[in-house]
Amino acid sequence: MKDLFKGSLTIPNFLSLTRIILTPVIAYLFINDMKIAAVVILALSALTDTFDGQIARRFNQVSALGKILDPVADKVQQITIAVILLIEFHNATDPFMKAFGYVFIVFLAKEAIMLIGGLVMLLLGIRPGAAEIFGKLATLCFYTGMVVILLFGPEVGAFSQYFILPNVITGAIIVICAVMTIVAFASYMPETFRQFKERFSKEK
Repeated sequence: MKDLFKGSLTIPNFLSLTRIILTPVIAYLFINDMKIAAVVILALSALTDTFDGQIARRFNQVSALGKILDPVADKVQQITIAVILLIEFHNATDPFMKAFGYVFIVFLAKEAIMLIGGLVMLLLGIRPGAAEIFGKLATLCFYTGMVVILLFGPEVGAFSQYFILPNVITGAIIVICAVMTIVAFASYMPETFRQFKERFSKEK
């Protein structure tokens, strides 16, 4: 645990912690129909996710805590957005929207499994690996897609009174993000299995 917090007072870790703190604020604003403010904060939050890694590498501020805090911030925020949209799509009047709302369960299942798996790994003394390229792409796809839907999605978009995404495009965005999420999840498996195998082979 001492090594985990060594060199943890960094700008990237502050940005990751800020994303976690902003998540309930985004949920509160959206639930209380302040959608524009919610989307603005979500977009700014997504930008910090892009910059924190670059800052960490550019200024040599990579830390053990940061490797855990950054993906946790992503997961907390993505789970919150997925839950909000699952509820919003379920409450929609359009049958198409109701049907596609269930796709958000894919995001929730993946993040729940990775959160539980990451906790188990930490308890066993295994440090979860940093995000792979597919994980980063899936995160970028999720944030971009969800911001677009929260802005212009049928019945849920903050600016849907001015422009509404066609149902087909809305569904395509959700499906593409879901496929990227599944691919990202699969990409973590080889390294995770290797670490578990290595951990238990040491005990023999």
